[in-house]
Amino acid sequence: MRSSWSEPFLWIHLAGLAVVPLFLGLCWVFLAVGDPQLPVWVEFLLVAGIGIAPILWMQLTRPFYIFSILVLAIKPSHLTSDQQRLLSLFKTPIHQWLASVGAILMLLVLWQIYQVAPLATIVGFPLTSRFLGLFLASLAFLASNLFLQVPLSVLLVLLTNETKLAATEPFPIVKIFQDFTVPGLQVNRILPIADKKLAVVNNDTPQITPKQG
Repeated sequence: MRSSWSEPFLWIHLAGLAVVPLFLGLCWVFLAVGDPQLPVWVEFLLVAGIGIAPILWMQLTRPFYIFSILVLAIKPSHLTSDQQRLLSLFKTPIHQWLASVGAILMLLVLWQIYQVAPLATIVGFPLTSRFLGLFLASLAFLASNLFLQVPLSVLLVLLTNETKLAATEPFPIVKIFQDFTVPGLQVNRILPIADKKLAVVNNDTPQITPKQG
């Protein structure tokens, strides 16, 4: 088994793919609200710009700091050398290429959703403002892009072979805040898994009793 597969943060963020259809569904519903007030291409570019541009820019310039969950992030100083190596993989050109491909894919998906938006009209839906609907659709589409782009980059790391990972230089701790988007509050640890592993290692390590003189 590849060592990267034992990193729980990678699997947690890969699971984010599961909510992409949910947010796309919300985007579809909100796009059906009200009657169009702007030209089709204006509405489409508005939702696409808000939903795609921020996430794509983040992944191209300062990728998402993977050692975080919701509003908590592990302090860079508490990362292991293996975790720093994983961070280095997120800064490779192939990740930028994959982020661009993901953005194009989502643009095509949005166009399909926009075209069939009237089918999602809900009778008696409390929201009637077209502009508010477009705004909420943009936020839902933004969330869908976030939960697609981050797992795509994680998947690429999980597929990295052990030889390449071992040859990767640990990412410098002092540059993490500069080169990654670190969300939320920094803490010493989030998951107890690492502590349990350390405990197992300590228990399995043979104890050497000094000879009595």
